[in-house]
Amino acid sequence: MINISAIFTIIALKIKEIFQEYHYSILAPLITNLLFIIIFLTIENYYTLSINNYSFVQFIAPGLILMIVAQESYFNTSATLINMKQIGSLEDWLMAPIFRVEILFSLVCSALIIGIFLAILNFIAFSFFLDLKIYNIFYFLYYLVIVIIFFSCVGCIIGIIFNTWDSQSTFSNFFVSPINFLSGTFFSINYLPENYRFILLYNPYYYVVSYFRDSFHQPFIFYKLENIFILIFIFISIIITSFIFFKGYRVIK
Repeated sequence: MINISAIFTIIALKIKEIFQEYHYSILAPLITNLLFIIIFLTIENYYTLSINNYSFVQFIAPGLILMIVAQESYFNTSATLINMKQIGSLEDWLMAPIFRVEILFSLVCSALIIGIFLAILNFIAFSFFLDLKIYNIFYFLYYLVIVIIFFSCVGCIIGIIFNTWDSQSTFSNFFVSPINFLSGTFFSINYLPENYRFILLYNPYYYVVSYFRDSFHQPFIFYKLENIFILIFIFISIIITSFIFFKGYRVIK
């Protein structure tokens, strides 16, 4: 039987921690994104930059929102598990009447709430500098949820397998950051040489960023094949994460 009370308790605990540590969990990523916007707006005053009939800043703004949400979703879940391992509190969770998969579900749900809040906060902040409008709120939330689920699952895998902050930072530097920067956040695939376009064409995260960006514009065209590709990739990541939690590989330091 699902322990609803325990799940809600974990979610409430995580949300409370995030808001208590708002200076680096909320303000830091928000300020980082605003600095990107201010810098590129300043550059646009001197150079005419446009991509796909939009100004360069309007083009990258949706990608910046996704990038910061992805990074925070990864850091929140991985930091929670690694910190609990180091102070020994994870053992208390494992002895509680709650399944490990329910712990995973709680962490992902808390990441969803925090990620959506962070995305909306960034959108509001960007609106003071740019003429941004969300024309397709359903797809805005849909692709946002997909990104949060994937990166929070990645964070859970790293947090459950590894025990040190060095491992977390290393994976962030060699996987999370590259996949964000090579997802078309700062450039269009049309500007890449044909020999290098495969980097994006076989990257499901590229399609997520592209569709999320389209939710800010009209019209929105939904391609079934690409979205099936995205859902299969997300489903596989969920299955792998659930399996690792179920098996409990190196759960206790």
